[in-house]
Amino acid sequence: MKLFRDTALFVRDLVRNRAIFKSLVINDFRQRYLGSYLGILWAFIQPAITVLIFWFVFQVGFKSQPVHNVPFILWLIAGMFPWFFFSDAVSNATNAVLENSYLVKKIVFKVSFLPLIKIFSALIVHLFFIGLMFVLFMLYGFGFDLHWLQVLYYLFATIVLILGISYITSSVVVFFRDVGQLVAMLLQIAFWATPIFWSVNMFSPKYHLYFKLNPLYYLVEGYRDSMINHVWFWERPLLTLYFWTVALGLLVLGFKTFRKLQPHFADVL
Repeated sequence: MKLFRDTALFVRDLVRNRAIFKSLVINDFRQRYLGSYLGILWAFIQPAITVLIFWFVFQVGFKSQPVHNVPFILWLIAGMFPWFFFSDAVSNATNAVLENSYLVKKIVFKVSFLPLIKIFSALIVHLFFIGLMFVLFMLYGFGFDLHWLQVLYYLFATIVLILGISYITSSVVVFFRDVGQLVAMLLQIAFWATPIFWSVNMFSPKYHLYFKLNPLYYLVEGYRDSMINHVWFWERPLLTLYFWTVALGLLVLGFKTFRKLQPHFADVL
């Protein structure tokens, strides 16, 4: 009950301060690329270049074959795009409190908004790539399918997971600065441990369970279920139940950790 009450209060404060929140999200998005000649275009260029590099290596270099009768590039972006959002949001949200220490000392400001601001800033770029993904699928001759709309569900699931992780890391890093480096290292491990440019079918079925314990598996495969496999999330009940147990568990832990450590932020910063 306490979780629902805290969540309701958080949402209420967010709605009441939506104008300020929106302004901070836009400002954060601009500040990240301020001073460069191409400006915010880098937010879209960097992920696109990364996808092209992987496409060239595996499609051109290793002659990767179509996956599930879908061109490799389409299969690849369906896994890469959600990863870009997760990685970008977690890494930036981890440093949200440190980067905005001047706001922490202002009592009138809702400090708990800081990680969410970073997440929504990354969301701007991700929404663009979701649109691009739809366009690319249609250019390759795949007509719009109702399952595509399920991407919005998996997007929401990704945000919940990111939020739980970010509230833990952004509050702990204030006291232990090495957490930032640890998060960067764990993201690298998570990238290679998640079936983003490889398929679990490469391994024996007896190992599939271990890959599915990674909550990112649910998200990456969820995007592919929506765009390629045309499978609804409720058709994978056990995997869905497991993911939401982990995601909501991390969210509860994140709320508690942030709330407990927040009163001490100003003293350390």
